[in-house]
Amino acid sequence: MLMAEIIRKKRDGGTLDQDELAFVARGITTDSASEGQIAAFAMAVFFRGMTRDEAAAFTRALRDSGEVLDWSDLPGPVTDKHSTGGVGDNVSLMLAPIVAAAGAYVPMISGRGLGHTGGTLDKMDAIPGYASQPDTALFRRTVRAAGCAIIGQTATLAPADKRLYGIRDVTATVESVPLITASILSKKLAAGLQSLVLDVKCGNGAFMDAPERARELAESLTGVAQAAGLPCAALVTDMNEPLASAAGNAVEVANAVAFLTGEARDARLETVTLALAGEMLALSGLAAGPDQGTEKARQTLASGAAAEVFGRMVAELGGPADFVERFHDHLPAAPVVRPVASDGAGTVAKVATRDVGLAVVELGGGRRKASDAVDPRVGFTALLPIGAEAGPDRPLGMVHAADATSADRAAALLRAAYTLSEDRPVPAPVIRERIA
Repeated sequence: MLMAEIIRKKRDGGTLDQDELAFVARGITTDSASEGQIAAFAMAVFFRGMTRDEAAAFTRALRDSGEVLDWSDLPGPVTDKHSTGGVGDNVSLMLAPIVAAAGAYVPMISGRGLGHTGGTLDKMDAIPGYASQPDTALFRRTVRAAGCAIIGQTATLAPADKRLYGIRDVTATVESVPLITASILSKKLAAGLQSLVLDVKCGNGAFMDAPERARELAESLTGVAQAAGLPCAALVTDMNEPLASAAGNAVEVANAVAFLTGEARDARLETVTLALAGEMLALSGLAAGPDQGTEKARQTLASGAAAEVFGRMVAELGGPADFVERFHDHLPAAPVVRPVASDGAGTVAKVATRDVGLAVVELGGGRRKASDAVDPRVGFTALLPIGAEAGPDRPLGMVHAADATSADRAAALLRAAYTLSEDRPVPAPVIRERIA
């Protein structure tokens, strides 16, 4: 079998079989396929696409390029969630402990920030002492002891995908839906899941801004997951404004703990979190359906059990044992915190959500390139949602910055991202569609 002939076949619109796709994955893993060949393969798929069966076979091949975790020794179902990324999207921090407290096990392998979107792993790194990339033994021990663990991808899980993604990133093939699908699902299958729920973001703060593109990705992900033997459902959710009232790293962790303890909960964030929890519990067999799962998740959250699970997870992974009780004391705080005044008075009509995320990057809370360090202290809090009144006594939000100069720059960016109106807009539903 020759890599060049496989590339030629896909370039000419042919359908690759399971053996050919496994050959490609082996070539990526062992370096027997050159970067030029991998780039040519990715470009051929970009233009010619893949059938559902092809995408499923390629997903399995990427999964099998490394270690596949086995959780059969756990006494309950194993499930997880993946988000396609947004701004103020700290759902994972509440979702994992809620679902774990309801009886499932959640080995959540997450990523770092990408472009304007925040990364769950960067948020967890804001917790002092927290081992976000533990060895497999500590990962397994934490999942068993706490019911969940939020960590980063290890080098042994789907290594072919890691190399392929790096090449896609510099060859303008990132947007290929079959390759996005295979990339996401290969890592989730390697994590040994028994079910998966997907949060596909749609709007001006999402990678898939158009509804039809978001639906295409959600249908591809759920269809390929089912074809690969992984029960799956997807929610298409709105990202035309930040999901939480905080955007950054430490500030989103604080927002999450306040949510778990009942100190404060953003309405849209609560809707999405509980709906995803309901889907996870239903797929895990712990609820008769998504609605019953959502109600069970709501009760688990209200009882305080989810907050306890989060605290136990943090402690197991090296963080402070009293983190939930004293998170304000433990989280790093920015030296400059000030309100961001609006240019005038009115109702928030639109938010350029991507620009809010870029303002966090400008503050140092995200990366322009992979090697950049992230300042966990910076970001925004008290962000006004669409439909809220802004004016002299009601700032657009609070900026948290390392110094006055960066605070001024970020405040100007946030101000420009908000559009005020005399009319009160009708807020869009936060859950646009369910696909299963």
